[in-house]
Amino acid sequence: MGIRTYGPNAVDWEQRIDFERLRRERLARLKEALGRSELGALLSFDFHNIRYMTSTHIGTWGMDKLIRFALLPRGGEPVVWDFGSAARHHQLYNPWLDGDPEQPERGRARAGISTLRGAFHPGAGIAEEVARKLRRELDEHGLAGEPVGVDLAELPVLAALRAAGLEVVDGQQVFLDARRRKTGDEIALLATAAAMVDAAYEALYGFLRPGVRENECVGLVSKVLYDLGSEQVEGVNAISGERCSPHPHVYSDRIVRPGDPAFPDILHSFNGYRTCYYRTFAVGSASRAMRDAYRRSRDYMDEAIALVKPGATTADIVSVWPRAQEFGFPDEEAAFGLQYGHGVGLSIWEKPIFSRLVSLDHPEVIEEGMLFALETYWPAADGWSAARIEEEVVVTADGCEIITKFPAEELLIAGQRYWSVDGALPATRDGIQPQQPARRQYGPAAHRPLNPERPRDRANHRPGDGLAAAAVLSLCWPATWTSGTGGSGWTSGSGCPRRFAASPPSRSSTGRARPTSGASPRSA
Repeated sequence: MGIRTYGPNAVDWEQRIDFERLRRERLARLKEALGRSELGALLSFDFHNIRYMTSTHIGTWGMDKLIRFALLPRGGEPVVWDFGSAARHHQLYNPWLDGDPEQPERGRARAGISTLRGAFHPGAGIAEEVARKLRRELDEHGLAGEPVGVDLAELPVLAALRAAGLEVVDGQQVFLDARRRKTGDEIALLATAAAMVDAAYEALYGFLRPGVRENECVGLVSKVLYDLGSEQVEGVNAISGERCSPHPHVYSDRIVRPGDPAFPDILHSFNGYRTCYYRTFAVGSASRAMRDAYRRSRDYMDEAIALVKPGATTADIVSVWPRAQEFGFPDEEAAFGLQYGHGVGLSIWEKPIFSRLVSLDHPEVIEEGMLFALETYWPAADGWSAARIEEEVVVTADGCEIITKFPAEELLIAGQRYWSVDGALPATRDGIQPQQPARRQYGPAAHRPLNPERPRDRANHRPGDGLAAAAVLSLCWPATWTSGTGGSGWTSGSGCPRRFAASPPSRSSTGRARPTSGASPRSA
């Protein structure tokens, strides 16, 4: 059976995501990772790590402010110091933190705040108060002399911790080690988040057409996701036209035009679990260069996915991707993020990382339960368009399963189909290109003599025809094709000499009749 996805609601008649189990299993994995390390405690100022450790959340508005912090002592339970009234909320609604509003210091959700990234006056002693709170908790567990692993820290806080006698070291690897494999509930949340993006792409595919702007695409996608219950739309990188190469990684107000490539990346979270999900479209039609770029990008993706299984390494995956020099960059650092892979969870970029910049020399083993995104990119030969594809995969016991379901096997054409008098314009076309006017046979309304002063008449004139032909044409009705016992050929309507051909008139690439070599040229 494939990975199950559910609606956003909880129900009593079906076993869905078990949030109590989610909280319990995440904390257990973090404790195991701490136990394998040489650290005495883990200290987090990062919102995602705090959520993984304590299952608390105060919204996305504060993610860049480093205002809250949490501590997990070895052998103990996590404590979170939170922003103002948020701590009181945890005491009331988060029983797993042993909250007690009447005696808040006895619970594990407490009021506390960091330096607001320097906005507090340095003389206010805020950084020192953070250090005092943490030192007291470590003293109670007999861990004040052990290294404390920190994920992020402002320099005044770091200095205050060291002044309080604490040894502060890097703790990021312990957090990432715990989070690299996902629990069953985490996978279900990630698959549900991807399903919401499936719906966003369905709406975008119907909306994308000439005249809309990139920022309008961002607004449409955001509305679909929030209507479905998204917690945060972190970004929609809607890229189109000549902005596709080089990839700018940010949307603009550019107006989409016929024949444009367009590749959005949709990043959002559902109950904290995120997506990173590219798709590429051509608007109205695709050039041959764009079609070929997409096929190449898809081939690199398929080759990589075919290698994903437990025991394979990140080096195995990136070895099938092109070197930076093969698609126009001097080195792997300059091309970083184009042929790329990364874990997805509470953060967009987690372990493992796939890149020729690091993975060949420092490979990581792929394990069952990992969930990561693979991204490929290829610039088209026309020098301005490009293709971008991304798939999220879950590593299973014997391979992997793709959870990004919106079609991407072939390049999709968005926007309406265009019709000419001879039928639908082809989906693969190179647009309107500078060229000599077509030598076509026109109807009566367009018939008139050649004029040597008119540029198009001079363009249609062939050596040897002689502009004297204008005198003949001016006396004739439009030519027609006839077929009968007397032979077949072009005839005039008023006594012009018949011009026989071996076969009926040829057709141009547009399907219109083209005069045979014996016919006189016509102009518009």
